[in-house]
Amino acid sequence: MKITIEVTVAAPIDAVWNAWITPDRITQWNAASEEWCCPTAVNDLRVGGTFSYRMEARDGSMGFDFEGQYTRIVERELLEYTLGDERVVRVEFAPGSGGVTVRQTFDAENEHAAEQQRQGWQAILNRFASHV
Repeated sequence: MKITIEVTVAAPIDAVWNAWITPDRITQWNAASEEWCCPTAVNDLRVGGTFSYRMEARDGSMGFDFEGQYTRIVERELLEYTLGDERVVRVEFAPGSGGVTVRQTFDAENEHAAEQQRQGWQAILNRFASHV
């Protein structure tokens, strides 16, 4: 099952794109809630390149690496990548009169309910918009 989420960021495309791809910026917004953080981010932005974002509970009780490999990049327009379990993610950046709409479509995983996944990914996307 594919899940799609989106947010409109009130900023120019260059600001949105740079906040999305720059490791130091990723660590500032990439968490679903204040109880979580992203202490490290590595991003090799090229087709075939990989990324790894460390996600951790602030209390140290759990953590995981969110990792993938880029399969398609159209600068300031589109990122496509696969996650370690071969799920596909597509991120579109569409400038408009109110800012840039960032739309993510991803293959749901089987461990968590689809609505829980939608809410978690949307929370991260909302934090991204607030950060930018």
